[in-house]
Amino acid sequence: MGVPAFVDSAHAADLELARLCASGDEHAWERFIREYRPLLYRAADALDRTGGARELADSLYADLYGVKDGGRERQSLFQHFQGRSSLATWLRAVLAQRYVDRVRVQRRLETLPDEEVAARDAEPPDPDRSRYVALVRQALGCAVGRLAGRDRLRLGCYYVQELTLADTGRVTREHEATVSRQLARTRQAIRADVERQLREEAGLSDAQIAACFASVAEDPGPLDLKQVIYE
Repeated sequence: MGVPAFVDSAHAADLELARLCASGDEHAWERFIREYRPLLYRAADALDRTGGARELADSLYADLYGVKDGGRERQSLFQHFQGRSSLATWLRAVLAQRYVDRVRVQRRLETLPDEEVAARDAEPPDPDRSRYVALVRQALGCAVGRLAGRDRLRLGCYYVQELTLADTGRVTREHEATVSRQLARTRQAIRADVERQLREEAGLSDAQIAACFASVAEDPGPLDLKQVIYE
């Protein structure tokens, strides 16, 4: 298959790298991490000199890595790269847009009128929230418990011990690109398992499952990944 006519020939190599990464090519992904992670960190630091944007740079990896597991597929963000600019320029633009979106959300929250804040705080608690949190916690514990030992080790190192990808790789004897890819795969597997349990075992509808995740995302309460992993 040839390069599309609109692709600048100077960016054809970038487009091919993106295509290989989207298809799950391990060597391409390792090259991408090696060459573009420093660039993303520099771009993040330019947006926020306090380092607050680096978490957005890290979060891009999960979206850039497409997942195909058990018939379920999540499209890689690389699919949106068309080669009209360099991959570096495109990545900076994606990161900048996410940063702007986050700032907008923060400003909206900070500028809520006092009466709106009071009304929001005065809203009665969702009577189903405690049940939803309990269901998600139970399902999450079962999902993590079914993981292979190495997957649990990666989760523990990265999310509980808060090691970097490189340090986690030293513990698991894997390249940091492999750690990043496997963490993304594991998160998807956990999410799919939790959804299955809520649907098949708890008998929840799609709307109720969405409400479960929304309740936990808004305030995780007693949910503690450290407890789930090491119980």
